Amino acid sequence: MDWITPDWPAPLSVKAVSTTRAGGVSQPPFDSFNLGIHVDDSLDAVLANRTRLADVMCMPSAPSWLNQIHGTGVVTLPLTSTLQVPDADASFTAEMGQVCVVMTADCLPVLFCISPARCCGPIL
Repeated sequence: MDWITPDWPAPLSVKAVSTTRAGGVSQPPFDSFNLGIHVDDSLDAVLANRTRLADVMCMPSAPSWLNQIHGTGVVTLPLTSTLQVPDADASFTAEMGQVCVVMTADCLPVLFCISPARCCGPIL
């Protein structure tokens, strides 16, 4: 599995990575590290890739995946229910250890953070 780690002035408690397509189990045309359930890739392969991501990155919690729809929806994490993947293109959390995820293909990911000392709850 390959990934890119940003070189940025974020607080040490904020981590970010951007994965590449290398190092997964998905077969062509999704090869190899596909993380998207919304395409016609094998569900078993996608779940194996997601598990590999969580394991290699030693994530402090399960990632909160989104059903990204190219809209303006933002969800606050952690979710009150894990029964349904929310339709949204962004997530926000004030919880330490909460893993937010955004998938990209033809869009750039954007991550904003503030110093924990300045965090006072959800930003609306």
